[in-house]
Amino acid sequence: MPGQDLPAAPEDRADTAPARVGYGALLRTPGAWTFLVPAFAARLPYAMLSLGILLLIRDTHGSYGTAGTAAAVSAVAQALIGPQTGRLADRFGQAAVLVPTVLVHAVSVGALIALALGHAPVWSLFLAAAAAGASVPQIGAMVRARWVAKLSAEGAPPAKLNTAFAFESVTDEFTFVIGPVLASAIAATVNPATGLIAEAALTVVGGLAFAAQRRTAPALHPHVPGARRVSALASPGVRLLAGAFLGVGTVFGAMQVSVAAFTESVGRPGASGTVYGIFAGGSMLAGVLYGMVAWRPAARHRMLASYALLVLGCSTLWAMPDLVSLAVAGLFCGLAIAPTLITGYTLVETLVEDGAKTEAFTWLTGAIGLGLAVGSMVAGQLVDGNGPSAGFLVPVAGAGLGLAALVALRGLLVAPSAGAGGAVAAGAGTGSGSGTGTAVAPQLVGAAKG
Repeated sequence: MPGQDLPAAPEDRADTAPARVGYGALLRTPGAWTFLVPAFAARLPYAMLSLGILLLIRDTHGSYGTAGTAAAVSAVAQALIGPQTGRLADRFGQAAVLVPTVLVHAVSVGALIALALGHAPVWSLFLAAAAAGASVPQIGAMVRARWVAKLSAEGAPPAKLNTAFAFESVTDEFTFVIGPVLASAIAATVNPATGLIAEAALTVVGGLAFAAQRRTAPALHPHVPGARRVSALASPGVRLLAGAFLGVGTVFGAMQVSVAAFTESVGRPGASGTVYGIFAGGSMLAGVLYGMVAWRPAARHRMLASYALLVLGCSTLWAMPDLVSLAVAGLFCGLAIAPTLITGYTLVETLVEDGAKTEAFTWLTGAIGLGLAVGSMVAGQLVDGNGPSAGFLVPVAGAGLGLAALVALRGLLVAPSAGAGGAVAAGAGTGSGSGTGTAVAPQLVGAAKG
């Protein structure tokens, strides 16, 4: 029952450590590079859009408030609509969803640029920003779904799936390190509009190239008339993890605002990128190392441990007296981010049926985006009213609420077969699977257990 751990499954009590799978073995998976390269190009704009909108509207309308609100509107639209595109991808195929999505995104970004340069009314900017955010392709979720399909089809050990999720989380972190740098560099050397043009171009080229790799795409799960419709949010565990990822998102959003405010308050505004880069670099480092370890504890236990470390790291930020100590505190805070995300994606993949995996991944990604928007807005208000250090209270509050929910409802993170002893839910009730649902399910549960 929720809030209580179920008796340990046999895999939890294994006396032998699971086999370790390195990144080299993962990247030698046949066909992996055919979707990884275009996926990187297509997901890089994900980290460029918000900053690009902020820089453009600040330049044309002269208001950080208007620019920040437009960026938040875009993030919220992406968080709410992204899971719906994930569901459509599970049902109709990734290519069928990606092609129109990237084209709509390009048109939306073009409209936003034209409206901003034409000094259009603020409400029209918000509408265009919402359309641009809603049409961001969910490449990260689609890549993870491809890894699941690919590794399941070849009968790979559970450790290899854990390594794949670690690799994807590190890739996400890397894009969030270089994406904003690229957007700001283009805006500074050319103009802010060009930065958004580059974002849209990368989205279209990378998205279409990724969609063209149909051989590695997961099998379709079309809806069968009269059959139960598969939904990721039907799983209480998915809802719990989405709430936990919302807390992680508040850390991202509040850190961006609070670090910028702190560096400006000490007369070093140019250092904000360095301090935030150290924070993100700590997460990247932890993600790389995390994926190299053959973990013995169950994934739900690792989730609680990494999330607790995240709260602990965030709890010191508000008290840092100078930039050096803030950078060190940010580094330790960042070390807990990637392990939390990797474990969360590993868990959610075992909690849903085959026809809802892409949707489940997008709910987690969308929750981060929504938390980022909320965290940045709340932190901004605290900074304006109480100074830069007050903004650092938002990460510890958001992460603290997430940890409280995980601890209280940790029983929801147990995969269906672990508690019931029967058939795994994955692959059940889809009506048209990939043909791997029954054989793969034990491996997926094993991945969650270590």
